[in-house]
Amino acid sequence: MSSTSTDFQDPGAVKGGGVLETRLIDIGQEKFASDVWGRTALLTRGVSDFSDVFSAGAVDELVSRRGLRTPFLRVAKGGSTLPESSYTSPAGVGATISDQLDDTALWRKFADGATLVLQALHRTWEPVSSFSSQLSTELGHPVQANAYITPPQNRGFDDHYDIHDVFVLQIEGTKRWIIHEPVHVDPLRSQPWTDRRSAVEEAAQGTAYIDTVLEPGDVLYLPRGWLHAAQAQGKVSIHLTLGIHTWTRHALAEHLAQAALAALCDDPGMRRSLPLGVAGPEEEIAAVRERLAAAVLEADTTSLFHRARRGQGRPAPLGPVAQLAAIDGLRPESLVRLREALEARFDGSRLTTRVGWLDFPEEDLPSVRRLLEGGDYLAADIGLELAERLLRAGVLVPVTQ
Repeated sequence: MSSTSTDFQDPGAVKGGGVLETRLIDIGQEKFASDVWGRTALLTRGVSDFSDVFSAGAVDELVSRRGLRTPFLRVAKGGSTLPESSYTSPAGVGATISDQLDDTALWRKFADGATLVLQALHRTWEPVSSFSSQLSTELGHPVQANAYITPPQNRGFDDHYDIHDVFVLQIEGTKRWIIHEPVHVDPLRSQPWTDRRSAVEEAAQGTAYIDTVLEPGDVLYLPRGWLHAAQAQGKVSIHLTLGIHTWTRHALAEHLAQAALAALCDDPGMRRSLPLGVAGPEEEIAAVRERLAAAVLEADTTSLFHRARRGQGRPAPLGPVAQLAAIDGLRPESLVRLREALEARFDGSRLTTRVGWLDFPEEDLPSVRRLLEGGDYLAADIGLELAERLLRAGVLVPVTQ
């Protein structure tokens, strides 16, 4: 393996048979990538049982026993989001934070037809976190997860579009989904549906592209910009939405411009003040355009891109007590592995990850590169000193039996 700046390793990467192919689609990853991804909606029936990922029991535990605070939950009814003060309260002695979820207030809202939206489940529910992390690795784009719990015959939101792609996983109950084609194709994050409210409302009155009822195990994929509204049927509906925050060419252009502008800070001519008496910048535009274009051509955005990518996700959970015990009990026979979702990347002899960077002497590089390939390793095979250093850095974690 080369140690150039283009090296990237993630042992969670799946060459085939990952969660996308086995649990979300039934047409194969290649066909999905060429015919569906970012292009059109896709409905897949009965592709998987998601009870191991999320359930009604998970909803009740998160709402009533985990001490969640806003914004980990919001409540919507009739197309509007309810004020947080209507379902939060202090939690009593020792936990007087005012914005903790009030399960009694939430029950009353839910019984009155409100939809509960559990947000950022990739941070609060481990099975969803693992599923989202694996999907993110396979797609190469950040993934978030929300759950929508809707009482029978109710809807939480009116017709709208999202500024990220979504996979909708029906968990329990049934829900009718009405899908319309975009009024604005591939919206950026700065272009929400509310900017085109009238066009969305008009398009929603037309013939639907998809009008169907999702049942448990069904999956719906929608690219960003596709209009949708959903209503629960005869029972409580629970669905999980995996939001894919896609990287775009526009985002890469932003990085190029950012790198170019940073480089121009070192150009004395660009820092110089405009002449006195200049009525407008027209005379200077041509020279500035020429220098900016040259800076864009020379800009290296590789490190900027990977830094931004690392910042959009988190590594796999690390328990401080277990980590310290692993260091204190480190023996030649101890088993360790690379922490997942690190976005580990070599630049020469430097390893850059989501938890920081480490420089290594030449003799340690083969062992570290081997770790990046994934799998469990004996500390003796890595070297006890190197294994301890990587455990202390949060790069390695102990293998639990």
